[in-house]
Amino acid sequence: MHPLRHPLFIQYIIHFNFHEDYFECHEVGEEYWKAVAPKDKMHPLAGWIQMAVGMYHWRRSNYPGALRSFIRAKVKLADAGIWTEGFDSKLLVEQIAGSIEAVTARREFSPYKLPITSDELREAVAAYMAANPSETMDSYYLMHKHRLRDRTSIINLREQKKRRKL
Repeated sequence: MHPLRHPLFIQYIIHFNFHEDYFECHEVGEEYWKAVAPKDKMHPLAGWIQMAVGMYHWRRSNYPGALRSFIRAKVKLADAGIWTEGFDSKLLVEQIAGSIEAVTARREFSPYKLPITSDELREAVAAYMAANPSETMDSYYLMHKHRLRDRTSIINLREQKKRRKL
């Protein structure tokens, strides 16, 4: 299987292009990255994650956070080989560059779609969406998702790590 046909990356595309849920892009992207290239912060999957994080920050008007994320994403996705196959990689880099320009100028958030060129990838996305229907979320929840979600498991994990260090 091509690495960008992996179910977690298909979910990334759906969250980005159809739901504009950049927080979930980060979540599924990170899960995939940890399975493929754990701790390799220069891996192209880290670039995809940073692109989504940039969109999330931009939507929330966190311009410095968005700028840092987009700059890092651009470096990793500019020449990512197999990790951008099925996308118009030139347009993808132009989109990131446009995002850098927009957040630098403190322009209002403006979502865009990932430029898919592969019919096979489009079909994989459509098939996944048909098999896994999802509900739409309101814009307030999407904008503040990291604060509004149930963080019990994260807090418990942090407490366990603290106890191990003692």
